Amino acid sequence: MSTSAEQITITLPDGARRAFERPVSVAEIAAAIGPGLARQTVAGKVDGQLVDACDPIEHDATVHIVTPKDDESLQIIRHSCAHLLGHAVKQLYPTAKMVIGPVIEDGFYYDIAYERAFTPEDIAAIEQRMRELIARDYDVVKCVTPRAEVIEIFQSRGEDYKLRLIEDMPDEHAMGLYHHEEYVDMCRGPHVPNTRFLKAFKLTKLAGAYWRGDARNEQLQRIYGTAWADKKQLDAYLQRLEEAEKRDHRKLGRELDLFHFQEDAPGAVLWHPRGWALFRELIEYMRRRQEDAGYTEVNTPDVMDRRLWEISGHWHNYRDHMFTTETEDGRSLALKPMNCPGSVLLYRHGLKSYRDLPIRMGEFGKVHRYEPSGALHGLLRVRHFTQDDAHIYCTPEQMNDECREVVALVLDIYQQFGFEDVRIKLSTRPDNRMGDDATWDRLEGALIHALDDMGLPYGLNPGEGAFYGPKLEFVLRDAIGRDWQCGTLQVDMNLPQRFGIDYVDESGQRQRPVMLHRALFGSFERFTGILIEHHAGKMPTWLAPVQAVVMSISSEYADYASDIAALLRTVGLRAESDVRNEKIGYKIREQTLQRVPFLLVAGAKEREAGTVAIRSREGEDLGTHSLEQAVAMLRREAQAPDVAMRESAQHELRARLGATRSEAALEPVP
Repeated sequence: MSTSAEQITITLPDGARRAFERPVSVAEIAAAIGPGLARQTVAGKVDGQLVDACDPIEHDATVHIVTPKDDESLQIIRHSCAHLLGHAVKQLYPTAKMVIGPVIEDGFYYDIAYERAFTPEDIAAIEQRMRELIARDYDVVKCVTPRAEVIEIFQSRGEDYKLRLIEDMPDEHAMGLYHHEEYVDMCRGPHVPNTRFLKAFKLTKLAGAYWRGDARNEQLQRIYGTAWADKKQLDAYLQRLEEAEKRDHRKLGRELDLFHFQEDAPGAVLWHPRGWALFRELIEYMRRRQEDAGYTEVNTPDVMDRRLWEISGHWHNYRDHMFTTETEDGRSLALKPMNCPGSVLLYRHGLKSYRDLPIRMGEFGKVHRYEPSGALHGLLRVRHFTQDDAHIYCTPEQMNDECREVVALVLDIYQQFGFEDVRIKLSTRPDNRMGDDATWDRLEGALIHALDDMGLPYGLNPGEGAFYGPKLEFVLRDAIGRDWQCGTLQVDMNLPQRFGIDYVDESGQRQRPVMLHRALFGSFERFTGILIEHHAGKMPTWLAPVQAVVMSISSEYADYASDIAALLRTVGLRAESDVRNEKIGYKIREQTLQRVPFLLVAGAKEREAGTVAIRSREGEDLGTHSLEQAVAMLRREAQAPDVAMRESAQHELRARLGATRSEAALEPVP
């Protein structure tokens, strides 16, 4: 309540209250508290909503004053830096037309139309001009302006794209204009009140873009930048960028001879022997984990009739991303972008009873999705890839348990790959969706209950679910602090309805099963790229394409080195020999750069004693070992984490069965 008809009451985060004459701005509240806070005020939160520091508050409210110490300030600083970029560009290149300048993760960009291509020298000049403008310490002035006046302003400035954006907002009768001295930009805000908050920034790269993101439209130029609250944060981020560049999987893919891409097969990977060895190891790992979790492996066709995609809804919702063809008899066929319809066809083959459920079908399915050329990015964004896909068919009563089982499996697998920091996000019903609200309530509830039962925290992605069901997204944080969205779990009662699949319940009635869509890696290609960058190419021994290299000190010991490598291969290790006529120091340096986990050296002493000297890729001398010891040690180091888990389970099973020595058949196969 107001203290009088002429006053409003402002409640601060610590519970303190202050009375002001109406209206009052966040900046004025900060000034009343103290000059230091006033100078640090970036914006405010009024009843939980971010506002500009200059916005009037005309009612009793709870107010939090946002300073550079608050997380909310980063978005504001970055958005304001985009406007500052526009100010600098228009001063240096007056005929440039500004398009849009949004905030993105860790930074911002601005799309610009200009008659020639910008150069690295232009970017340096723009950054320098931005610093000069910041040094002026000028105020950023906000004016809420009538629509007609906004149109007139941008017409007089020749900002065609701004006028087109205004046309997209027919219901906006007044708009926020932010004035950076003579430069004017349109935005909802909020923005910083002064350029002194924008000192910790850096322009990072230049790229192409299309108007409205459509390749059929005119091409624009996009200038990217990053901005932070202070120089320390900026320097830390730039250091992460530098480290990320060293870890770039495309660069390491070339250096380690893993894969390459060619224009002859755009968006598809050409795997080299070493890269394919890594890829196959991932598949075999996932195959074992799925078998242990009760999945059966299946395989479905790559090309299927349009009719299936119409039933599933993909033809309507995903058509632009599908590769299609017409046959001579008039049929429309599509390369599958998803494995779901093929899985449904397998389920539908034969009558199912409630006793058969749950049915867990895993498939390492090749899928094809059209991605614009500009969106392709090494292994991380391709057109042809392999999913560790699975579909679980269960009764509604089994749904919660199955969700919990999938979540537990996902988290355990990520941990075995070295990802300890995993966050879960729940993506809820989108506007464009199948099914009624009651069904969506039930499906979203199943995912929420599974997470709550397991005591797992999660965030929300409102409206980001698939068109047929809500989903959980699993986000991994890598060794240098980057987040990667990988696995998903989707709960679906809509596709079973559309395809008319069912099972016979205990009373002999036909019922609809629940369908869970589950991918843990997301795609093998993308997960391989993430692993390469996470480990900087130094893959764990069990995943390394080459696990050991045996190097001869001279050509005299080449046969001995080659025989040791052959011995290692016979016990299942990926081993090579390096018997080139080069100095041993050169070989060690080169194989270390290839990130081979174990470097074995064979010379006169070793051949005479039947031993081999071993060192790690980190340069640690692991000593000289007999061949039997070396084999045992390397096999132990190269064992996949799930194999040890399997052996433990076998021991437990033997104990329960009262195992005896005669049960040697249960010993694990190497």
